Amino acid sequence: MKINLANYNQSNYSRGKSGFYILLWWIMQGTLFRFSFHNMYGWRSLLLKLFGAKIGKSVKIRPSAKFTYPWKVSIGDHTWIGDNVKLYSLDHINIGSHCVVSQESYLCTGSHKIDDPNFSLITKPIVIKDGAWIASDVFVYPGITINNMAVVAARSTVTKDIPANEVHAGNPAKYVKKRFKDEEFYG
Repeated sequence: MKINLANYNQSNYSRGKSGFYILLWWIMQGTLFRFSFHNMYGWRSLLLKLFGAKIGKSVKIRPSAKFTYPWKVSIGDHTWIGDNVKLYSLDHINIGSHCVVSQESYLCTGSHKIDDPNFSLITKPIVIKDGAWIASDVFVYPGITINNMAVVAARSTVTKDIPANEVHAGNPAKYVKKRFKDEEFYG
């Protein structure tokens, strides 16, 4: 069996908006968003909201962050999105409050069926729960949940859900330790 990309078809997939709307977002992201000053967090949040993102209060998003489809993204209060973070939002990405997604990280909601000769598109949502920290240069696979107060160490690859209050590291990311003592976490 061979891969036959000539038969690739994503007609069952919906980007959620028209091609014109998507193009308009990409122009805005590449200009008004990208070239805004460092501390213009409110401006970038406003642009994202205008294109359908749900953005909480006091969210800090760096101008080099990239959002494929902002209407498929929600971010809770007081969350930080670092430089060059990519939110490949073919499906929904829900980030809670008081979270950090550090620089160069990639949240990927789409892939392809490796055993399908037509390389069919697969999408699955990503959920980052309150207080979680995704450190620098982390790759998060489609369909992953990173639970409350969990930490993913720098340069890790997340292929399985991360339980609450745990630190995971490596490729693939594996349990390292508890973030807080149980009495501190549950107290």
